[in-house]
Amino acid sequence: MGRLLRSGDTVLLSGDLGSGKTVFVQGIARGMGFPGSVSSKSFVLLGEYQGRECKLYHADLFRLEAPEQAEELSVDEYCADGVMVAEWPERAPHVFPPDHVSVTFEVTGERTRALMLEAEGERSRELLEPLASRAPASRGR
Repeated sequence: MGRLLRSGDTVLLSGDLGSGKTVFVQGIARGMGFPGSVSSKSFVLLGEYQGRECKLYHADLFRLEAPEQAEELSVDEYCADGVMVAEWPERAPHVFPPDHVSVTFEVTGERTRALMLEAEGERSRELLEPLASRAPASRGR
């Protein structure tokens, strides 16, 4: 997915603690050409990483006490300036653009996860189209 993302794209990650959201962000960063490490942003709400083509902004809203705190982060400005990947978006869904990819993580075993990707909007559907042909067969979910 990281190779396909471009400035203005937004990816929202939902799932339980330890379900793999930050590992997914690390993969996106590598695909975007960021050579360093990406860490959980549980205490720093927003991290910034320079990729080949544009910046990756990694937000973690887990520690927000109120949705209004997300507005202070000016998430909309970051969404326009680079790629925004946000963990725990359900804590402030109103700050994200309507065109986005949602990824829901489900723990299926000690080392296994199931991911459900959904596109909201034209650009997000374009983004997921090449990934759909690579996805393993659905297990009836």
